[in-house]
Amino acid sequence: MTKTALSRMPNPAELVPEMNDVSAALFRATGNQSVPRTTMNLVHLRAGQIVNNTYLTVLNTSFLRKAGESEERITAVSSWPDAPYFTDAERAALALVEATLQPAPHGTERVSDALYAEVAQHYDPKALATLTLAIGQINFFIAVAVIGKPQPVASLAEAQWD
Repeated sequence: MTKTALSRMPNPAELVPEMNDVSAALFRATGNQSVPRTTMNLVHLRAGQIVNNTYLTVLNTSFLRKAGESEERITAVSSWPDAPYFTDAERAALALVEATLQPAPHGTERVSDALYAEVAQHYDPKALATLTLAIGQINFFIAVAVIGKPQPVASLAEAQWD
């Protein structure tokens, strides 16, 4: 038997129309092409997995499929550290989102200087700033997704920009 959960907040933008402006501004800021769209979708998928949110995982899996990513790469995002499918730059980005979203061990920073230096080896200053904003962008949507609990939709991938 499958239990279908109801959305707590089917369309928060109907209640707060300014949300559309915030969302559009975030997409414009991260859409500057300094970081490959695929990398951002991998990061957003990993974020959805970390917070255990079906809406975000279905959405970003759909984006990756639309971009032509293999099922191996998509499936392996949850176990990326030992998967052979990711570039060093993608690994650095995935490590950064994990460090940002997961609690740090007691007495340590979430994003260490060593991790920052590793990421900076793969991304120029503009790309690193964009990646940082992309992680902030997914955090914006995490709050909406885990509180509002929208129903998973793969169809939004059709509206993704190139």
